[in-house]
Amino acid sequence: MSALSPAPSLVRLAWLAVVLLWPVALLNYLDRQMLASMKFSVMADIPTIQGDAGWGFMLGQFKWVYAFLSPIGGFVADRFSRRFTICGSLFVWSAVTWATGRVTTYDELLVARALMGISEAFYMPAALALIADYHTGHTRSRAIGLHQTAIYCGVIAGGFGGYAADAPDFGWRGAFNICGIFGMLYAVPLVLMLRDTPRKATVVESTPKVSPVQAVTELLGNVSFVLLVLYFTLPALAGWVVRDWMPAILKKQFDIGQGKAGVAATLYWQSAALVGAFVGGWLADRWMRTNERGRIFVSAIGMCFIVPAMFGVGNAGTLGVAIAFLVLFGLGWGFFDCNNMPILCQIVRPELRATGYGIMNLVSISCGGLADWGFGEMRDRNVPLNIIFSVFASFAVFSIVLVLLIRPRCKSADEV
Repeated sequence: MSALSPAPSLVRLAWLAVVLLWPVALLNYLDRQMLASMKFSVMADIPTIQGDAGWGFMLGQFKWVYAFLSPIGGFVADRFSRRFTICGSLFVWSAVTWATGRVTTYDELLVARALMGISEAFYMPAALALIADYHTGHTRSRAIGLHQTAIYCGVIAGGFGGYAADAPDFGWRGAFNICGIFGMLYAVPLVLMLRDTPRKATVVESTPKVSPVQAVTELLGNVSFVLLVLYFTLPALAGWVVRDWMPAILKKQFDIGQGKAGVAATLYWQSAALVGAFVGGWLADRWMRTNERGRIFVSAIGMCFIVPAMFGVGNAGTLGVAIAFLVLFGLGWGFFDCNNMPILCQIVRPELRATGYGIMNLVSISCGGLADWGFGEMRDRNVPLNIIFSVFASFAVFSIVLVLLIRPRCKSADEV
């Protein structure tokens, strides 16, 4: 065995970490996504929600709280234990999910979604950094791509929430109760089986402590990191609108039921994203063997799929055409999504990965919240869909230029 090859036991731990985190990532997005497909049932049950603008503000508020806390969650994971950050986040957001099934007013729903944003903000930076710690070099994009497939499955499962909400003996509250209880129970075996990498434990003990200000200063002084933040943000504007509003768009545009609209808005493009994450992860890891910009090129290819997909969704005349363009969007999203953390690993040192991803979340999801709110306002003002989605497509075009300007630093020991 080569001196640079990881020991078999470490390889097993590396893939075990992905397997253990897969259900957590699924819940992370299921618990937030299913509300979008239950919109009409929730609004009927909580009449104090005022119109699409009020609904959009509630969706946006979750993102703003989540975004603001993400850098803090990342710093905690970098400074202390990724394992305990992940498990604590899972337990708390699952408790909040359970509590959401008991809200009766718009104000209570706003509070519940704010608490959801606080608790979920600690998961993603810590989880992706932990996977990147374990998976060095030629398995990093594939491992993170596999983890991201759980997100797509969570969104797909959330798309069926409309059927659950329409069921007289179950309803939207029952779905929140079950998901919350399962998450709290899963947190117990997870904290017992999940482990930080030996390298992470050594870093925590031996690396000089970096203050939050020093960490942010170092990251923002890195031009490639700033470019990555912008690249991570612009396509996400379209991504959040597709996730949060597409069930309502398809229901209204094509006069179909809430359950069918929720499935049509999630199942096909998220399944395509799952395929895209597998293919994009494999292609990126393989391309990295001959070119240090391989992951950047694969991500840019994904963006080239997203641009025409946005134009197409906004101009679709039938449900079938809309779904076809959503599939194209999903393929591109998979290529994009599986390579963001691996690209981050090429431009910042390991001790700042979770913090860096937290800052990326801060900017991206804050803007995503504005996109949700703005979309609701534009729909209330009857702005045509083709104009709205054309604007999002133009952002994606610009992002292709940004990612190609990123320059990886020299490979570190954990990237060979």
